[in-house]
Amino acid sequence: MIKTLAQFYYHQLSSPIKDAFTQKENGKWISLSTEEFINKAKQFSSGLIKLGVQKGDRVAVISNNRTEWHLTDLAVQQLGVINVPLYPNITEEDYQYILNDSGARVVFISDEEILTKILAIKDRVPSLEYIYTFNQINGQKHYTELLIEEVDEAAISALKESIQEEDVATLIYTSGTTGNPKGVMLTHQNLVSNVLGSEDRLPVGVDNQRALSFLPLCHVFERMIDYLYVYKSVAIYYAESIESIGDNLKEVKPHIFATVPRLLEKVYDKIVAKGTDLTGVKKALFFWALELGLKYDPLISGGAMYNLKLKIANKLIFSKWREALGGNVMALASGGAALQPRLARVFTAAGIPVLEGYGLSETSPVISVNSLLFEGTMIGSVGKPLSNVAVKIAEDGEILVKGPSIMKGYYNQPELTKEVIDDEGYFHTGDIGVLVDNKYLKITDRKKEIFKTSGGKYIAPQVMENKFKESRFIEQVMVIGEGEKMAAAFIQPDFLFLKGWCERKNITYTSNEEMVLNETVITRFKSEVEDLNCDFSNFEQIKRFELVGEVWSTDGGELTPTLKLKRKNILAKNQELYKKIYG
Repeated sequence: MIKTLAQFYYHQLSSPIKDAFTQKENGKWISLSTEEFINKAKQFSSGLIKLGVQKGDRVAVISNNRTEWHLTDLAVQQLGVINVPLYPNITEEDYQYILNDSGARVVFISDEEILTKILAIKDRVPSLEYIYTFNQINGQKHYTELLIEEVDEAAISALKESIQEEDVATLIYTSGTTGNPKGVMLTHQNLVSNVLGSEDRLPVGVDNQRALSFLPLCHVFERMIDYLYVYKSVAIYYAESIESIGDNLKEVKPHIFATVPRLLEKVYDKIVAKGTDLTGVKKALFFWALELGLKYDPLISGGAMYNLKLKIANKLIFSKWREALGGNVMALASGGAALQPRLARVFTAAGIPVLEGYGLSETSPVISVNSLLFEGTMIGSVGKPLSNVAVKIAEDGEILVKGPSIMKGYYNQPELTKEVIDDEGYFHTGDIGVLVDNKYLKITDRKKEIFKTSGGKYIAPQVMENKFKESRFIEQVMVIGEGEKMAAAFIQPDFLFLKGWCERKNITYTSNEEMVLNETVITRFKSEVEDLNCDFSNFEQIKRFELVGEVWSTDGGELTPTLKLKRKNILAKNQELYKKIYG
C-alpha cells in the first residue's frame, strides 16, 4: 500500500522500464532506467545528508521539466524534506518572497537566467545557504557534487520509514492573481490519495506506454499526473520547450500527455488554417469532416448514418490529425482553465479523446475529471468527482469539496486557512458550479470574478471570454463593466492570424499598435463581436470593446504562469481604454 510520494518511485521497481525518464541532450534522447534512477537518487540523498539537510527542511527547485527535477524530488522526499517548486519565469521579488516565506535552505536551479535572479536576491534571503545548478555553469556548484558513491542506505531507510502520511511533502505557491503568493501545504496523503483516486480516469498502465511532459512540473497538475505515470510504469519524455512540442510529439509518439486549453486552441486554429488553404474536393472534405466532429456527443448516439460518416472522416481526414500528434495518442488530460466544448467534441470525434478535469493546488489538484469509462464523459462538464472526493454545491452556487486530497492549509497563514476550510472540513473553491444529473460537475464561473452592472444584472465573465476566444481573430479577451451600465471588453487579437487577414485585404501597418487602430480592422472585429453576442442575453452582451496592441503574457504581468488573466493588472494597464469605453 503506497502512503508516501517516495514509494511511487520505488513501486516502479516491480515493473521496471529502460526509459523511465528521458530527455534530449545534445540532440539525442538520453534515458535513465528505473534502477539507474533509484540508485542515482540514493546517491543524491546521501549527499544531502552529508550537507546537513534534515527532515522537515525546505529545498527549492526552480527548473524547466527535466530528469533532474524528479531526481531531486525523490532525493528530498525520501528524507522527509519538503520540496518547494517554483516557476522559472517569475520576478526577483516573487523569488525573494517565496524563499523567505518557506525558509528554504538549499535551492536547485536549471540555468544562468534563473541564477542571475537568485544571486541578485540571495543577500536578502537569510535562510538560503546553498545554490546548486543542473546545467554546468562556470564558478557554480553542480548538483552532481552531491552524488556520493558510497550510499548511506541505513540513514536513508530510517528517514524513509519515519515519514508519516500527514507530513507535509511540498509547499506549492499559488501563482496569485492578487497579492503575494500563498504557500499551499500538501501532505503525502493529499497527493497519494489524488493519484490513486485518478488512476481509473486515465488509460494508463498498458505495456510500453510513453508520456510527453511539457506543462510546468512546479504546477501541481503536471506533477500529480507524473506521479501517476511513475506509479503505472509509463515512460516520461520531457519536451525540449513549448516551441518544440510539435517536433517532440512526432519523435516520441506519446500515448498520453497533459495539456492546457490554450495549447489545444492553437493546435485547432493551425489545423483549420491548413484546411482553409486547401482547394476543391480536399477543402470540401476537410470541412465536411470538421462539421461532423463538431456535432459529436459521447452520451447521445448520432445514429448509424452519422457513425458511418464519422468512420469515413476518421480514415480520410482525422487520421492526419492523429499522425501530427505522433499517431499513438489514447487520451489527453486537459486542465488549468475552461476548455471550449467544441474542442472536446471535435478532438474526441477524431479519435483523440480530450478528458477535461477540474481542481486547484489546494485540492492536490483533481476534484473531478472526464474519463473513457462508460458514461464517463459529458462535453461541457469537468466530469464526475473522484470516488474519494465529496462535492456539494452551497446555496450561493459555490463548489465545496471534502476528502483526503484537501490541503493541510496555507503555510504561516492560519487565519487565511480558516477562511477557506470550514468547520465541517469542506474547502471553499471560489468557483461557481452545478452538478448535472447529480453526476457531472459543471463550472459556470469564478465567484470572485462575477460582477454586477449598475442596472443590478450579474455578469459571469469567464463563460463569455471562453466563447469569444472561439473566434480565430481573438487570442485573449477580458470582460469588464463592474458598476457600469453595460458590459464591455478589452480584446487582444490573435496577431498572427490578423496579420494574414490584413495582407489579404491590402491593409498596410508598421506595428501591432497601428494595426488595431485601422478602421477596417475595427469594423471586422465589430462584426465578430456581434456574431458572438448572439449566444448571450441582451444585458450580458458586449456593447463596446477596445483592441489592445500588445500581446498579453506572463512576463508582461497580464497572465499568471498557468495563463489565467491577471484582471487587476490588465485593468490598471488599460485605464485610458477603459475611460474611452465608459467616458
